[in-house]
Amino acid sequence: MRKIIAVIPVACLLLLTACGSTTNVKVQGVTTVSKGQELVDLKRALDEGAISQQEYDKLQTIILKRKD
Repeated sequence: MRKIIAVIPVACLLLLTACGSTTNVKVQGVTTVSKGQELVDLKRALDEGAISQQEYDKLQTIILKRKD
């Protein structure tokens, strides 16, 4: 269940990125998934080819800068 919750925000960002839009989207909310788990899931998405290195770097920066 926690993995699904962690993947949902990443999937949403990927879908928005895939449409080629330049619209900025700010996602706000509370999650019980740790930054560490999000980074693990993000790395898995990179390793499986679901995202590019550029997307990985951008999302990793966002995750790391986010307040707990």
